[in-house]
Amino acid sequence: MANTAIWSLGASLLFFFVSASFLQKDLQTERELLENTVEEQNLVTDDVMVVEGEVATISCRVKNNDDSVIQLLNPNRQTIYFRDFRPLKDSRFQLVNFSNSELRVLFSNVSLLDEGRYFCQLYTDPPQEVFSTITVLVPPTSLLIDVRDETVTEGEEAELNCTAIGSKPATKIRWFKGDKELQGKKLSEVVEGKTVTVTSQLLMTVHSDDDGVPITCMADHPAAKDLQEQRPLNVLYKPKVKISVNFPQGLTREGEAFEMTCTAEGKPRNVAVHWLRLEDELPAHILLEGPNLLINNLNKTDNGTYRCLASNSVGESYDDYTLRVYDPPTTIPPPTTTTTIIPTITTTTTTIIIISPDSRAGEDDTMKVDHAVIGGVVAVVVFAMLCLVIILGRYFARHKGTYFTHEAKGADDAADADTAIINAEGGQNNSEEKKEYFI
Repeated sequence: MANTAIWSLGASLLFFFVSASFLQKDLQTERELLENTVEEQNLVTDDVMVVEGEVATISCRVKNNDDSVIQLLNPNRQTIYFRDFRPLKDSRFQLVNFSNSELRVLFSNVSLLDEGRYFCQLYTDPPQEVFSTITVLVPPTSLLIDVRDETVTEGEEAELNCTAIGSKPATKIRWFKGDKELQGKKLSEVVEGKTVTVTSQLLMTVHSDDDGVPITCMADHPAAKDLQEQRPLNVLYKPKVKISVNFPQGLTREGEAFEMTCTAEGKPRNVAVHWLRLEDELPAHILLEGPNLLINNLNKTDNGTYRCLASNSVGESYDDYTLRVYDPPTTIPPPTTTTTIIPTITTTTTTIIIISPDSRAGEDDTMKVDHAVIGGVVAVVVFAMLCLVIILGRYFARHKGTYFTHEAKGADDAADADTAIINAEGGQNNSEEKKEYFI
């Protein structure tokens, strides 16, 4: 009996433990299936960046939804949309799309007060929740340029300040002179609630070429496009002077008329012009008509350096012109040839008169001989020498040969020796009558 009871109790305990083991395994399997189901239903959303006053889009998206409820809440945990119903009485929220996989809402006329986290909730077991952060960008309300001095003299430093008022985030200010970017520095940054006011300063040394050039202050901000302000520079500078000759064009010669003009531009515009000659007084016959200097009849006493001196309230400057008066133009006569004829010898002499076309007053100029004339003279001399050599050669060739004496003349026809001697003596006498000259 006792053994039977013990075996029965053991069997019951074994059955209980086996049953509990299988029950625990089933519960674990059911929990894993539930967790896998929840993981498959992923709830996602995106952060939103919007410019103040514009429209933001909030999207709650679900993957593999099993008809679970989706709702959208504001930063104060107030329900904006529950499925396709809007409990919150705010007409700025408009439903764009509602389905098992998405709840999409348009949020119009967003202000800085609307910034924060908006929650997407999915009613599952356990519930899921993600949030979308709305960031509101505020462009600068205004951009102001302030100039320390309205007018700046060349060589001095100009100071300009540019202020971007009430922006979020802080505005970066850039400076430009024309199309060239300049380097400024941040002067101040003041926080006013959620917005920031920034001031930048530009220091630059100005020149005369900077007068009238626009200085641009540009706001570099993600919510601002082409927001800029310009201020032209007002630069005072001394005159820029330039002398130009009106006539004649080319060399200035005695007896001709001569005129030159002095152009002077400065700021202020009231520029005084004064003519003078360096190291000497202006000739009495010179006519001065404002910026023009006129000489009706040039002569060599007008040579010298003339200066135009211009001045205004900023300073003075000048330009110089050196006047050289040349001789009147002359005509060069053609070369003359003289020929002298000597028996059997011809000599050709060429005389060339060289006249310097110009001579400057006050200077001992060296006579300038044209290279073509020198070449012609050399060619004529060489040609004359060749002709002389040819003539002499031909002359000597004609008188060259064999010469016979008359000592034995008459011996050829004599009958005997005595007759030959007598004929030879007669030939000797004849030879005295005929003489030969050798050159």
